[in-house]
Amino acid sequence: MKLTILDEPNLEFGAGARHVDPRHGITDYGPADATNSAVRTIRAGIVGTPAAIQGLRRWLDRCRRPIEAKDSRLGHLFVPFPGFDTAAGFHSTLVWDSRLERPIRERDLKRLEGLKAQDAINAALGLYLAELDILDEEPGCDVILVARPEELAERPQRETDPEAPWKKAPLPEPVDDFRALLKARAMRHSRPVQIIRRTTWDPAYKPVATEKPRLQDEATRAWNLHTALYYKAGGVPWRLPRDPSDLTSCYVGVTFYRSGDNTTLETSVAQVFNQRGDGVIVRGAPAKVSRHDRQPHLSRDDAKTLLTEALTRYRGEHRTLPARVVLHKTSSYTTDEIAGFRTAADASDIDILELLWLPSSDPVRLFRSADHPPLRGTLLSLDDERHLLYTRGSVPFYGTYPGMYIPTPLPFRLVDTESSPEYLAEELLALTKMNWNQTQLDGRLPITLRTADRVGEILRHLGPHDRPQGRYAFYM
Repeated sequence: MKLTILDEPNLEFGAGARHVDPRHGITDYGPADATNSAVRTIRAGIVGTPAAIQGLRRWLDRCRRPIEAKDSRLGHLFVPFPGFDTAAGFHSTLVWDSRLERPIRERDLKRLEGLKAQDAINAALGLYLAELDILDEEPGCDVILVARPEELAERPQRETDPEAPWKKAPLPEPVDDFRALLKARAMRHSRPVQIIRRTTWDPAYKPVATEKPRLQDEATRAWNLHTALYYKAGGVPWRLPRDPSDLTSCYVGVTFYRSGDNTTLETSVAQVFNQRGDGVIVRGAPAKVSRHDRQPHLSRDDAKTLLTEALTRYRGEHRTLPARVVLHKTSSYTTDEIAGFRTAADASDIDILELLWLPSSDPVRLFRSADHPPLRGTLLSLDDERHLLYTRGSVPFYGTYPGMYIPTPLPFRLVDTESSPEYLAEELLALTKMNWNQTQLDGRLPITLRTADRVGEILRHLGPHDRPQGRYAFYM
């Protein structure tokens, strides 16, 4: 047994400057692609009721100017928003065009209130997709903002087993999630969609829900939304630093989900990310649940095909292949899977392939003598293969533990690796920061697996012959 405290990984921003925190880094140095003129202006389309379009535009126009941080002694945790303007922060701005505004009549949405939950979702989809189809034909649009209809339930009620999310689950109303269905149906369009709840731009609005969402302070909401919009428009907010002596690495996440009708066997999803954070989504072949460990697995041929397709898509995006591939998988590896992945790597002349299993949980926990939980970056090695990494915990830079609940460590097991556990843990810790849906530095899951549930929830609504979008921006 061995205990190691890892340093907080740096991120890279404008002119190669580095900082541990996304918000401080962008404020001080600008985004990583500060010289990219293509994202200095972002042309945004909007779909929603006239009132929602007006309210959202008013708030986004307000966000062009600085927004004060939450009044708190934790000055590193609550950071002022510098304003979304070409002179500060992201050095970018939103541009409006009345041709890119698609209003939906309020009375059409009011008719949803008398329908059953699934019928209301389907009817709302029809209204919104009709406007998205029109916007897709308009030139000069980079990203589309969708004001989520208030008449729909705030959250889907579908439940899954957190220990095995690929298992069948009860399907109470509403059966499907409006967000996942809209993004799945909008895959045929060429622009990413950003769905926004009214509480984002109108904090006075009180949704009718059994569980009200936790509302962040205004500066944090502005940080998170504009980071997502900047990335979806083609920008690079930050990236992982890379030493010139390091091998070019690619990170592949493999997880599982059930089909839309909940009857077919599990299917694998691969998410490919490089050190810039560019993501490519690849859908794999059906998987089978083993009678021996009750976990989903791929056949040898399907494992080979999945990694081969992932590397092909990677090369298509980046015009080259990586020297090293690190594969993160949510179920254990069979000998057939290892052989299949190895065959694919050898066929592409990949120098190093490293296989990690990231189980959903582990019974081992650490406790500190003080009131605070273990430090983020605490690595507990139980033996040569079994390790636990605290990706959530007390953050020295923030001076506190910024979470609401007792943090659980991220378990990982070395299956077939060449790097040390400490090096692989440092990579996992860094990959938790490559999430452009939020700007707090302490995500729990690496980006390879963090998007697994959301990507699966979207892909499950596509048919077997539907080709999903390859960019990660279409799923976040």
